[in-house]
Amino acid sequence: MLRTRDGVAIDAAYDPGGAGPEGPVIVLAHGFTGDLERPHVRRAAAVFAQRAAVITFSFRGHGRSGGRSTVGDREVLDLAAAVEWARALGHARVVTVGFSMGGSVVLRHAALHRGRTEARTDAVVAVSAPARWYYRGTAPMRRLHWVVTRPTGRMVGRLGLRTRIHTKDWDPVPLSPVEAVPLIAPTPLLVVHGDRDPYFPLDHPRMLAEAAARGGAGAELWLEPGMGHAEHAASDALLERIGAWAAAAGAAQ
Repeated sequence: MLRTRDGVAIDAAYDPGGAGPEGPVIVLAHGFTGDLERPHVRRAAAVFAQRAAVITFSFRGHGRSGGRSTVGDREVLDLAAAVEWARALGHARVVTVGFSMGGSVVLRHAALHRGRTEARTDAVVAVSAPARWYYRGTAPMRRLHWVVTRPTGRMVGRLGLRTRIHTKDWDPVPLSPVEAVPLIAPTPLLVVHGDRDPYFPLDHPRMLAEAAARGGAGAELWLEPGMGHAEHAASDALLERIGAWAAAAGAAQ
């Protein structure tokens, strides 16, 4: 169990992979309703472990972690705790890889933890991430907003999805992913998105890539034919490519 700066207990696990503490470590940030024990999260972690050490953790309100989900806001503190743990284990180079909600978190984390802090990241991968908040342009996102904003929906989240959701609205509204991206430079950034994502259409990754260009460093953009949304839709082959990119970016000095 890790402890965040606002006092939430976060369940986390470490796999040294084949690299050991002298090599890079990938910190995997799962999507909404996931946790480190979910099969799709464990599958991604196992593929990444072929290239680097891997830390997985459960966001607040998910799995055995404490607290309640704020759907991408204070989750930045959860990721920061995991990155700090990675550095305490001896890893000098840390790469954050996030899926869906976790993708928004890795982008915001990189922007908010720049400089030489122990919570900084050395490279970022956002998979199936939203570019902006409050998006309701697809049926899955309208259902998700019902789960998050309605008492009955939150009960469904708790009982059916094993996700405990905070009852309060954001106040203030946090920095959005597209606002965060220009602040990430010069940290390397990879944006991955499927062209059949039922949650977020292709304008989201393109907005993120354009924002990265405004920041001066740009982003590598992979638009994956036939891919749906997040960890569930990522094939082993795609995860291997992401792991290779992350390991190379993490090894760069």
